Amino acid sequence: MTTYQPEPVIFGERPLTIEHVVALAQRQARAHLQDDAAFRARIARGAQFLDTLLDREGGIYGVTTGYGDSCERGVPLEQVEALPHHLFTFHGCGLGRLLDAPATRAVLATRLQSLCHGVSGVRVELLERLQQFLDHDVLPLIPEEGSVGASGDLTPLSYVAAALAGEREVLYRGEQRSAAEVHAELGWQPLTLRPKEALALMNGTAVMTGLACLAWTRAEYLLRLATRITALNVVALEGNPEHFDERLFQVKPHPGQMQVAARIREDLAIDAPTAPLHRLQDRYSLRCAPHVLGVLADSLGLLRQFIETELNSANDNPIIDAEAERVLHGGHFYGGHIAFAMDSLKNLVGNVADLLDRQLALLVDSRYNHGLPSNLSGAPAATAMINHGFKAVQIGASAWTAEALKNTMPASVFSRSTECHNQDKVSMGTIAARDALRSLELAEQVAAATLLAANQGVWLRLQQGARALPAPLLQMHAQLAADFPPVIEDRALDGELRLCLSRIRARHWRLYA
Repeated sequence: MTTYQPEPVIFGERPLTIEHVVALAQRQARAHLQDDAAFRARIARGAQFLDTLLDREGGIYGVTTGYGDSCERGVPLEQVEALPHHLFTFHGCGLGRLLDAPATRAVLATRLQSLCHGVSGVRVELLERLQQFLDHDVLPLIPEEGSVGASGDLTPLSYVAAALAGEREVLYRGEQRSAAEVHAELGWQPLTLRPKEALALMNGTAVMTGLACLAWTRAEYLLRLATRITALNVVALEGNPEHFDERLFQVKPHPGQMQVAARIREDLAIDAPTAPLHRLQDRYSLRCAPHVLGVLADSLGLLRQFIETELNSANDNPIIDAEAERVLHGGHFYGGHIAFAMDSLKNLVGNVADLLDRQLALLVDSRYNHGLPSNLSGAPAATAMINHGFKAVQIGASAWTAEALKNTMPASVFSRSTECHNQDKVSMGTIAARDALRSLELAEQVAAATLLAANQGVWLRLQQGARALPAPLLQMHAQLAADFPPVIEDRALDGELRLCLSRIRARHWRLYA
């Protein structure tokens, strides 16, 4: 059963946050449309102004002209009503996998928020139907591939426009069904898109921005989890807690780096070593963890600014200024800020995966793990020679890390000239966002592997008579033990890794205040 937050997400004049979009994507909040008369009148004025221009036979891109490079081709008034249908029809060429349900909800939310600025020339009825799609969970089936990120996410968003018009297919109550059939079941009349409405729906950055909201949230949790895993590994490897001393970070005061170090200190609850050190200086994957993770921590604020500014922008073309009675032709569909944010996030997440992979490599290697069994096997001496513990898990983590690192190649620099050289400089923002989500998927797999290995390492230390765990790590160790028993005799771990992944993606563990 879906659980909604008590406070709905209001689409209208107030800005939304990443958290609003994610709550809607996860069906943890309901979507409401601002319904006061002033807001509705402001939205209506844009569509009314367009109608007056049509009465005067004014030239408006995408309304009385063709699209893109065809903007020099005039469309006679008797064909204007047919133009929106042609736009979403010829863009029905998307390929690749379909966006999953949370991503699709994020796309709908992001597009609705942009149109609520009242400068896109659409009717209130269009906003209401988008809100109803979210409320009733009617999800257009949107192929992932086919957008170059300018002129917006045209091809994927054509599936939203078509679904509103009762065409193509949607996901409804777990089944793929025709949009027309679902409209009929809900008692809705499919929309006949008015001049500019198909363009307003499609000519924007909603897909890349919706995906970016999801990616940011996953990255923020990955940061917290990687910090906790590092603290567990300091215990498992009997590392030197002085590497996280507050005074050390006061002389290089990057705020995010300081925050990571403070969280590790909180987890370890130690101000100085309580046992002889194996090494005065731990290897970099422990000693420099705040410096690696701190880059992500310090970047999240900037990335949030880029994403939320785009989320709360009008990003189609042309902009309809009904108050000044002007049509402004520009390029707000260009997704450069999201492209940069997602390319940056790929790099940051790849480094987190690499850090955790290096920690895992130390854990399983008896040359570097300071007295833990080879491959973290808990097998007794009688069967130790045939047990291999986490050996294959470390190989898998290395493979996932390598793919995440390969994926750090920026998409935004691979601009292509398209559409008869009209779209001759494009952002590739949607490819960057999809890449970022793939990098996060891989990094979360590395985190799952390293978390289970770290917990095994801590369990082995406790078997050796190590001191009691500090309270934060004791609680985490107990929570993990409930789902993931120690590996004594070899067993297949794929099911447990998948369970751990599901816990990570659900943000199951509360990590730090």
